[in-house]
Amino acid sequence: MGNSHGRYYTPDIVNRGPAPLSLPRQTRLLKPICIHRYHQLLQGDNQIKRRILRAIPAIRRWKWDFCCPTLMWIQTYALSPAKPEGFGRFAIGGLHGPVYHVITLADDGPGSLREACRKKEPLWIVFEISGTIHLSSYLNVSSYKTIDGRGQRIKLTGKGLRLKECEHVIICNLEFEGGRGHDVDGIQIKPNSKHIWIDRCSLRDYDDGLIDITRGSTDITVSRCHFSQHDKTMLIGADPSNIDDRCMRVTIHHCFFDGTRQRHPRVRFAKVHLYNNYTRNWGIYAVCASVESQIYSQCNLYEAGQKKVAFLYYTEKAADKEEAATGGVISDGDLFVNGAQAGLTPLARGSSVFHPAEFYPNWTVVPPGDSLKHFLRGFTGWQEIPCMPDKPVPC
Repeated sequence: MGNSHGRYYTPDIVNRGPAPLSLPRQTRLLKPICIHRYHQLLQGDNQIKRRILRAIPAIRRWKWDFCCPTLMWIQTYALSPAKPEGFGRFAIGGLHGPVYHVITLADDGPGSLREACRKKEPLWIVFEISGTIHLSSYLNVSSYKTIDGRGQRIKLTGKGLRLKECEHVIICNLEFEGGRGHDVDGIQIKPNSKHIWIDRCSLRDYDDGLIDITRGSTDITVSRCHFSQHDKTMLIGADPSNIDDRCMRVTIHHCFFDGTRQRHPRVRFAKVHLYNNYTRNWGIYAVCASVESQIYSQCNLYEAGQKKVAFLYYTEKAADKEEAATGGVISDGDLFVNGAQAGLTPLARGSSVFHPAEFYPNWTVVPPGDSLKHFLRGFTGWQEIPCMPDKPVPC
């Protein structure tokens, strides 16, 4: 598969496994090892050895399974210093601030996550304790914050994070579960927030959405997240009356939508680039294109359950228009399996869908298939990886 804009990995000369055509500058290729041996090492008693395998800085490790009919690769992102890709690639979080150590699971007070997030100065927030933080109300995150869950296992329950009129926020390696109440989302981004990166989080079972991006919030990347046990998963643009949402731009890549019912995502007005995501067993649809949305779906894997049609179009009327309209979808290299049907319709006259290369020069994408599925099932969401002392860019 060739493309002059994305970074592609295609079969090697004997067509038995992927060989990189180009690698990001921050990566290098290690000698392949057998997957069986890799799992033996991971299951051993030597904790240091396991951490080395999982978290060598500045590399992406590629491993081949020589026992399979075709060679299998697994790309494990382990504390790479590479910056985020896509529309949220300029997010810096608390890069230029001191490290703040969360030392309590209390909802508020000295040493708490809430206290750190309300501070106005840039902060790199890490955790000295594992466990569950039960939020009694939304936790508002101010600008220039990195919430880095590596090294511990932190679960947020009760309510979620709210990113309101803020910029440069990075959220990495957290779990979100059991949010209760009206309009309670796992991560709520509104209004007018920008330069956001959400990476390697596990989200499930909230009363409203898992991630909602609305009311003019833009330049956002959601990557390597695991979504499960939920209905309305991700909303981008909440209402056809919010015409300022035409500015919104979101990238979603290498995420696993694991049996969630709908909204992977549902989009109004925004430009959305989806690539290398795995969506399976949706209950209504996989992706919904509503009023004036532009969705570029590239090399994603759509695996149907009982419902077969992946793309749904919904007609709505923008507040400043006389006629109602749907959105547009371009499917480029997507794979539809288990009877899945794209359900694409031609673009309406006068409408178009953007190409990601109009906005950023490079992104990392591989052809969809069993290898991508295996990787996304095993390496999305919260991961047991250490937090390094020198403040690397998350995951």
